[in-house]
Amino acid sequence: MAILYGKELSDQIREEIRQEIQHYPEPPGLAVILIGEDPASQVYVRNKKKACEEVGIASYSYSLPSDIPEDNLLSIIQHLNGNQNVHGILVQLPLPEHIRESRVIEAISWLKDVDGFHPYNVARLFSANPGLVPCTPLGVMGLLERNSIPIAGRHAVIVGSSYIVGKPLSLLLLNKGATVTVCHKYTKELAYVTREGDILISAVGKSGLITRDMVKPGAVVIDIGISFKEGKTVGDVDFDNVLDKVSYITPVPGGVGPLTVTMLLKNTLTAYKLQVSAQPSAFSQINREG
Repeated sequence: MAILYGKELSDQIREEIRQEIQHYPEPPGLAVILIGEDPASQVYVRNKKKACEEVGIASYSYSLPSDIPEDNLLSIIQHLNGNQNVHGILVQLPLPEHIRESRVIEAISWLKDVDGFHPYNVARLFSANPGLVPCTPLGVMGLLERNSIPIAGRHAVIVGSSYIVGKPLSLLLLNKGATVTVCHKYTKELAYVTREGDILISAVGKSGLITRDMVKPGAVVIDIGISFKEGKTVGDVDFDNVLDKVSYITPVPGGVGPLTVTMLLKNTLTAYKLQVSAQPSAFSQINREG
């Protein structure tokens, strides 16, 4: 049994990013838009700004009122699409009820979509030719691959089918040769399905959802769920009771979490290279879109 801590890997990847950025004539730039004054979102934005500074990414923050009209927000996004100092754009979720998430996601140029939610980036992932990929699934893949955990030929069971984690992660695993089963709230006999997983991933946010009897002996267990119990952050998996039954397991906190922001930095660097190095004509396309 081995516990997969994300902090050491996160630090390693950040150092790789920092070293690579030093070789570029200008730093990649990340614009983060925060709408409203949600305390948790404010903390996330501050953490992202600090992480950018650590690796040499230029950070641009936009704090907007919660009642900003949707069209005004879209205008700001279009301005950033055409700003050559900004290579990544992230709009912090959730959004106020009067702003349609789909319109915001589609307004961001796919070349600057560091969340990996734009339909074009989703289509590229679907066709096994990924561009920018959602950060948490990318972190999971990094955790598996950098620890030399086999994926091809194994049965991966994912509990949770969100477009942020479950669906893109299923495609990433499928593209690496895994047989993938995705479970959700309508799945019958969940324990029967999860016991088939050589790799079991849970991303629901329900404390104690995955119990010992639901885990295959020797499985790799990746816990992405986050909830709070008795004032503590916990995952979906009954960690203490599952620990001695598995080959690898991630803790919560301290497992996948540290890698999510790191993969945002990695996506920003990828977006920079798409726009400046690999596709020198990209900005003319962005300006046409804007």
